[in-house]
Amino acid sequence: MSGTEDVRVSGRPADGEPLLLRAFRILAAYRVPGESLTLSSLATRACLPKSSALRIATQLVELGALERLGDGQFVIGLRMMELATMAPRGYGLRSAALPYMEDLHRVTDQHVQLAVREGTEAVLVERLSARNAIVVAHRVGGRLPLDRTGVGIALLAVSPEAVLWEVLRSSEHAAGAAEHHRRVRQLVAAARRDGVVALTAANPIDVGPSEVTTIAAPIVDAQGQGLGAISIVQPGGQTGVNALRVALRTASLGIARAVAAKETRRTYRGGY
Repeated sequence: MSGTEDVRVSGRPADGEPLLLRAFRILAAYRVPGESLTLSSLATRACLPKSSALRIATQLVELGALERLGDGQFVIGLRMMELATMAPRGYGLRSAALPYMEDLHRVTDQHVQLAVREGTEAVLVERLSARNAIVVAHRVGGRLPLDRTGVGIALLAVSPEAVLWEVLRSSEHAAGAAEHHRRVRQLVAAARRDGVVALTAANPIDVGPSEVTTIAAPIVDAQGQGLGAISIVQPGGQTGVNALRVALRTASLGIARAVAAKETRRTYRGGY
């Protein structure tokens, strides 16, 4: 992609802002996979003077966190991928979940997604997609709202009550907030009770069916702590949902056992 300039005006960083924060602002300037940005775009999106952006971007290139193309534009470097694979809540859970996700993918021929919670958002850490599956709004590594997506509701079901309060409070002044909050609480209660939840909503993408249904299940460890959530996204309403609910609930339990087994092996090896 080209490094189209953002319309937001660049400004100087706060006095005394640590270099590390400025570097993360530059890395966070990238918004879609494979995006390349000019120095001006980096500076604008990170709210840094061009001189500072160039100095920090050059250091990030030396470290492998960024790469500089022949035309002078910057892209995310492979070193970032290497580091991301070390994240236990993302790729650690992913490695345990993939066999179950692959089984669901083969049976349903639909999107199968895996997400974890970070603050008041869901982060999509993996998705298996069929060739003819519907177009979805979120990419791997992207962030999803907890209160408006099936996988988000599943994550809310195993989150502290304070997280639910914070999520609902963020939309308390929006139109239809009372009805939305009531619906979210109903769905969260269902997910807690049944270990799985189904949510049908308007398709956020302009192409494809008018409705999309997500069936999602939280992944919970033996101590009752939420590890993540797995979901299936299908076009239309809730036809065939009951069978998918059973399959997802079974998969979530299997993933939790696989994670526990990995932890046991890691502890065992660490004792010698």
